[in-house]
Amino acid sequence: MTAPLNTVAIDQLFFKARTHNAWSDWPVTEATLRKLWEMARMGPTSANCSPARIVFLVTRAAKEKLRPALMPTNVEKTMTAPVVAIVGHDLEFYEHLPKLFPHADARSWFAGKPDHIAQTAFRNGSLQGAYLILAARALGLDCGPMSGFDNAMVDRLFFPEGQVKSNFLCNLGYGDAKNLFPRGPRFTFEEACRIE
Repeated sequence: MTAPLNTVAIDQLFFKARTHNAWSDWPVTEATLRKLWEMARMGPTSANCSPARIVFLVTRAAKEKLRPALMPTNVEKTMTAPVVAIVGHDLEFYEHLPKLFPHADARSWFAGKPDHIAQTAFRNGSLQGAYLILAARALGLDCGPMSGFDNAMVDRLFFPEGQVKSNFLCNLGYGDAKNLFPRGPRFTFEEACRIE
């Protein structure tokens, strides 16, 4: 059996991790972003479909390109983040299944079934986005995941080929705690779960 993580690690991933709105000016290196993906890609997806596609915006020009798609309340915290990750999902993920899931004809499970494709891509791309957040926290990065942007505009600007659709944005860097909101309440086990 695998041993549980220690309390320090669990706190870093969950209990002490916060959604950040302000950032220090410490840079996030390309090597860190590569390590982040190496970790996040290992989380499970159905039939190993791996539909997530990430665009890491690190230059001022790339962030300025994103600016018009942001809601006003999200502009400052996004433009000042060292990295902005656009988390999307590929609606043609099934074309890669002969490589990713070679022991069955998994491509045929999706080809010509647009509703099944969209549902599978969104669900598993969202999972991979969550893995990205946990991997970032594990590497000592802080995260600011958010909605609050024009998905259609982001898709036109950053995924012009049309098969990748944006899901959410995640600002990444080393957070400045000065603008943290008080932690919001969470549901208890009894409020959200049941055992049958």
